[in-house]
Amino acid sequence: MRLMEFKMERPDLVKVGDKVEITEGQLPSSWYYTIEPAVAMSGNIPLTERLFATEGQIMEIKSSDVGYYLTVGFEE
Repeated sequence: MRLMEFKMERPDLVKVGDKVEITEGQLPSSWYYTIEPAVAMSGNIPLTERLFATEGQIMEIKSSDVGYYLTVGFEE
C-alpha cells in the first residue's frame, strides 16, 4: 500500500475510512493530485514517483494551525 499526504483547508469534508477518487495534474517537472470534488490537494510529486491508482482510502486526518492533513492509502 502506498501512502500519500494531502492538504485540506476546511474541516469535515471527509472522514477516516472514506473512499475517495483522485484526479491527476501535470506540471513541467512533477505531478499533483486532487481529491475530488476539490476536497484536498497533494504536494508536487516527482515525475519518477507517479501514482497510477485513481481511488484511495482516508487512513488518518491531522489538524494543524494551517489546515488539515490527510493520509490516503492507495493499492498499486
